[in-house]
Amino acid sequence: MKITDAEAYLCHFPLSAPFYPSWIPGVPQMNNSCLIVRLVTDEGIDGYTASVGFLNEMKGVPELLKLFLIGRDPFKVEDFIKVFRSGKAVGIRAWFMDVALWDIIGKATGQPIYRLLGGYRKRVKAYASTGEIREAGRRVEDVLALKEMGFGAVKLRIRSESIREDMEVVEAVRDAVGDSMEIMVDANQAWPVHGFSEYPTWDLKRAIETARRCEELEILWLEEPLGMYDYEGLSILTASTSILIAGGEMNSDIYDFRELINRRCYDIVQPDVTLSCGITNGKKIAGMAEAAGLTLNPHTWTNGIGFAANLHLMGAIPNCTYCEYPIEPPGWTPEARDIMLSSPIRVDSEGFVNVPSSPGLGIEVDMEKVRAHGEKIL
Repeated sequence: MKITDAEAYLCHFPLSAPFYPSWIPGVPQMNNSCLIVRLVTDEGIDGYTASVGFLNEMKGVPELLKLFLIGRDPFKVEDFIKVFRSGKAVGIRAWFMDVALWDIIGKATGQPIYRLLGGYRKRVKAYASTGEIREAGRRVEDVLALKEMGFGAVKLRIRSESIREDMEVVEAVRDAVGDSMEIMVDANQAWPVHGFSEYPTWDLKRAIETARRCEELEILWLEEPLGMYDYEGLSILTASTSILIAGGEMNSDIYDFRELINRRCYDIVQPDVTLSCGITNGKKIAGMAEAAGLTLNPHTWTNGIGFAANLHLMGAIPNCTYCEYPIEPPGWTPEARDIMLSSPIRVDSEGFVNVPSSPGLGIEVDMEKVRAHGEKIL
């Protein structure tokens, strides 16, 4: 089998309401923006993938990658890993292309990706991953609504100017739900986006004090409390607290995660197969984490295709405890997140997400929607 062609669409799917992500303070997100790529083979089997976008910064990426894709065997994924790794030299995070290869392999073999990689589980317990900084009263209403939907766990964003403001929200939610829900908190300190609005920068002392307050409220984990390469600070923090410390969504390749794991920076590593490593390296990182007694719960906040790809990694490994389920109405809903799919990925009544069971990614990309909202750039 050979890859014979590739097509790419730069898409901006409009949201039903503005979304204010805590990781980009000051910039309302009006679209679900992404680059969607389809690889075509000489046997008529195609593979899909997607990379998260912002404006039009991904426009030249597919044309460059196509030079390395055409004429190659999609089953030779380890050779492609070297290609994607070399893309870092020219500033391209090409890991998302690994997903399209596995989509092809799964379709060619008649198996969903997660079964090819180990087939450990068919469904994963979900936590509702909120995305905005909201005042305590509104956040309580949000969480109670999520509980009614079947979620047994929720992640709150804490990125206010003071610890007091952060903990007011967390305390209010804990008071409202009691011990009926697990609560996680995300500080979004690992990779700050500068230039649009003021935001707090945590030091080790603030991270330690926040962790102490989280212990009192029996928070499950504290996410991204320090910079992504602050290995020493993260190691000190993780050793100093009884709650779990999590992160790693924008770290890249097996070498970054080797440092994070060997230095015991996190209790939970969170690579994203479209941002950090691809599915191939995601499985390797999961093995590294398992050997160290650590959990791997992938980051999934990208789009429906990226969500599905990360679900397959979750389904293949034994050391995953939760599926991140991005949801923040009214702007970011399952319908908005997965608009490029024929139907959104849902949480069941017990709070679980099923791993797609059809061959490959197990999803159907709605090309009519893609063409309606996307500019074909390849």
